Amino acid sequence: MITWLRHSKVAMWLLTVLRVYLGFQWASDGFAKLTGPKPFDASGLIMWAIKHPVTDPTGAKAFPWYDWFLNTFTNHGHATAAFSFLVSWGELLVGLGLIFGTLTLAASFFALVMNFSYLGAGVVSVNPTYIIIGGILLISGFNSGKIGLDRWVTPFLRSKFPFLNNDIQVD
Repeated sequence: MITWLRHSKVAMWLLTVLRVYLGFQWASDGFAKLTGPKPFDASGLIMWAIKHPVTDPTGAKAFPWYDWFLNTFTNHGHATAAFSFLVSWGELLVGLGLIFGTLTLAASFFALVMNFSYLGAGVVSVNPTYIIIGGILLISGFNSGKIGLDRWVTPFLRSKFPFLNNDIQVD
């Protein structure tokens, strides 16, 4: 299956549809946060996640490492402003990267990081669906960005940075 995703022309077209769909979702969310009537502020969600951590069926914290991260790095006013900035611009840039097929693997990776961060904070919403699509794009490698600017960007970057030529072969 992975070989088909990484090398098939049919998979390339299907991946493009998935990539553009996911990119539009991320870009529209980020754009709305950046251009909304009020500046986006992540502090409410962060404080809610700190006060109401995700628990497992026994009532214990399900993600103690994530709760530690939130308490340590975001429990200050300036940190929540930084996270608000990162979320807004991160969503927009991930979306644009996916729409245009530019640095598709990096965009997919950072989309997954954001999705798992939202899940760690207890926000389910569309995140499981986005994780499945983002995971498929990431596993598909270069084929997920072939119909896009990665057709030119990736060979250019590989010519300038030879260590990027070490593809992992999965059979």
